[in-house]
Amino acid sequence: MKYKIWYLVFSAVVILPGIVALLVWGLNMSVDFTGGSVFRYEFESGINPEDLRQVYVQKSIDVEAVVPESGNKYSVRTKPVEAQRNNEIKEAVSAVFPNSKQLSFETVGPSIGAETTRSAFVALSWAVVGIMAYIAFAFRNVPKPYSSFRFGVSAVVAMLHDAFLLVGLFAILGHFKNVEVDGLFITAVLTVLGFSVHDTIVVFDRIRENLGKLPKQMDIEDVTNYSVAETLSRSVATSLTVIFTLSALYVLGGDTIKMFVLAMLVGIISGTYSSIFNAAPILVLWEKYAAKKKK
Repeated sequence: MKYKIWYLVFSAVVILPGIVALLVWGLNMSVDFTGGSVFRYEFESGINPEDLRQVYVQKSIDVEAVVPESGNKYSVRTKPVEAQRNNEIKEAVSAVFPNSKQLSFETVGPSIGAETTRSAFVALSWAVVGIMAYIAFAFRNVPKPYSSFRFGVSAVVAMLHDAFLLVGLFAILGHFKNVEVDGLFITAVLTVLGFSVHDTIVVFDRIRENLGKLPKQMDIEDVTNYSVAETLSRSVATSLTVIFTLSALYVLGGDTIKMFVLAMLVGIISGTYSSIFNAAPILVLWEKYAAKKKK
């Protein structure tokens, strides 16, 4: 932990591009949040996206985007379309592209999209508040003069680092690769936050134990160093088992879960790093600052 300031500086630099992308471009929200319809097709060979767009224009449907996917797959994003019109549109597409195959069709009304957006933010907010309250309560018996509140806030700050990294990455992917943020992304973010805090609690719990067992002449920095070294192999081994599984899913899984798996993969790696190199240094700096103020 000798260079703990540099750990935090490095973490800030890592999430900076994503935060800038988020502020400048924002997230490419799916119909889950904005409302609308998405039609996905597969063709035998490459097509001109403009020809596919014109099929919808001729049916008086407002097309927001025609997005190429892997292989010869395309998705068409439009204003909300009634479900009963899907067969009519499918036939029109088949007339222009005889060997086309519709993979999926989904539609969400604007009011439902707005409700989903609100629910997502409420879920994330309650997750942050609940985690901070739980850690503060779980570490209430931490030896004085150390504070359970500082343990809780340090864990949440490290957790927010993981959230910003993940959201920022998808802001970049949304701008350059048309990757959309949907309900599965929110699931991935909440799962990553839980994993990140779980890893942090393992480290913090060992710090709490060692504060009561190790010699009193060891300060918080020495105790944290010792505790991180004790838990490092466990944290890395646990994360690697998940990373290997997710990597296999990303390579071999279908297109529908690829971005969800990517979000999980990035979040697990970030969560493992931040519990050691963000949460622990923040706790040390804060406790040492509080001790200086009391003198």
